[in-house]
Amino acid sequence: MMKNMLRTLLLILAASLAVYQAEAQLKRGNLLVGGNIADLDAGLRKGDLFSASLSPKIAWFLRDNAAVGGYLKFGLATAKNAGTSINYGIGLLGRYYLSNDNTNLYRHGRFFGEANVGIEGFNPAVGENTNGLGLGIGPGYAYFVSPNVGLETLLKYNGIVGFGQALTSHNLHLSFGFQIYLPVSGRSR
Repeated sequence: MMKNMLRTLLLILAASLAVYQAEAQLKRGNLLVGGNIADLDAGLRKGDLFSASLSPKIAWFLRDNAAVGGYLKFGLATAKNAGTSINYGIGLLGRYYLSNDNTNLYRHGRFFGEANVGIEGFNPAVGENTNGLGLGIGPGYAYFVSPNVGLETLLKYNGIVGFGQALTSHNLHLSFGFQIYLPVSGRSR
């Protein structure tokens, strides 16, 4: 019974994907609201590691395929007798979606680049902390499951330059996200 229900849901999803193209949601004046999640790990035994990182975002399309906005970032990793590590951030972000059909894998998806700058910090339970100017850049791919909803993956280099026990810290981060593209005005500009 569960297999039949899953098949039915997948068929409905596939049929709905064939009805539209991923273009209208990336137009000037629209709003992107959503976020990314990474490092989700919930140990099931007592004392195991728990970690999660969330990054909500909001951006406005200043022109077709180009959006600017802001982000928040909060990450937590904790385990019994190991302490708690925290990372945080707030800042500005920019995105540009490639619109050339030759560069996109599927009709319902778009490659994009994202860059950010803001105030960030990395404070591990063990090791050196860094707090200061956060910079990030990387490529991503958004797959539109409906005209206004996109699932995405983003591979991003993040660095922090500032003060603390270490003057710099950096990492390569893979995250998965869910974005909603809202038309702000009823007419196209």
